[in-house]
Amino acid sequence: MTFATIGLSKERNYFVENLSMLVASGMPINGALASIAEEVRTKRMKRALLAIQADIESGSPIWRALQESGLFKEHTLSLIRLGEESGKLVENLKVVAVEEQKERVFKSKLRSAMMYPLFVLTLTVVIGVGIAWFILPKLATVFSQLKLELPLVTKVLIATGSFLGEYGSVVIPPLVVLALVLFYLIFFFSKTKIVGQLFLFSVPGVKQLMKEVEIARFGYLLGTLLEAGLPVTQALESLSSATEFRAYRLLYEHLRDSVEEGNSFQKSFSSFPRVRHLIPTPIQQLIVAGEQSGNLPGTLLKVGEMFESKADTSTKNLTVILEPILLVIVWLGVVAVALAVILPIYNLVGGLNTQ
Repeated sequence: MTFATIGLSKERNYFVENLSMLVASGMPINGALASIAEEVRTKRMKRALLAIQADIESGSPIWRALQESGLFKEHTLSLIRLGEESGKLVENLKVVAVEEQKERVFKSKLRSAMMYPLFVLTLTVVIGVGIAWFILPKLATVFSQLKLELPLVTKVLIATGSFLGEYGSVVIPPLVVLALVLFYLIFFFSKTKIVGQLFLFSVPGVKQLMKEVEIARFGYLLGTLLEAGLPVTQALESLSSATEFRAYRLLYEHLRDSVEEGNSFQKSFSSFPRVRHLIPTPIQQLIVAGEQSGNLPGTLLKVGEMFESKADTSTKNLTVILEPILLVIVWLGVVAVALAVILPIYNLVGGLNTQ
């Protein structure tokens, strides 16, 4: 995604779906573009559609005009170009619309799976910061007046409370900003999000879901591109540009280069290190069998369908898997504060009983 397309994903999807329907109904492409441009809300999208319309009116191919807009990924442009050159533009626009819908479904699975743990962790951090900022300073004042040998955990609590009571308004806001910046760099910034991907691929449940979603995308997208008539190497190139996971991108680039050299999928898979960690061996064998039988597109589509179903199940089960981990994290925080508060009181009561 480029900077120019940020915030336009919904309207881009609206554009693809409606362009497919309008062209299929027999409306000329320029008429369809003009009609859609009247309905879009953002000025950026409206300008982009008008620029596309102007390029087409000046004689530019449709795929080239769409490429100049920077709104679409390479595999989408490949399908539109192939459809335009083969006279199957309407059919390929329908395929593009279905692909965009599938991509939204895949991303939605990941977002919905991560929503619960992210909400719990965020709420825990907010409550923790609130307690540390507003309650700990008062507890620190009380405990500092007790003439007792305080436990280490309570001393840490007092030091933290005293520090936040004096400098909280100076320290906490920058820390919150720093946390947000780090979160963006780790999970969203293109040059460093590999760190976040490595972390997510190490979390139980999340790793399995991400793997299933990516294999579903691999099967469905590659199968669709091959079925539409794209050469294998070009389809793999498009697949490489579509994925957001670096490990899978390296695999797809390796497959593209290996197939371009004349190797089969079987040899291409076997020459990539740790390939079974990305694509299970039975799925590799299924793809190899599809290639050997001449039904590779159909086999890939079946793989995509199968793993989309698996991803649905994993999405539902992920909450069950992560819930104990989240409860342990919250429990550790609660126990630490409780011990810091209760132990001095227990020592004080014990001292009174001995007198």
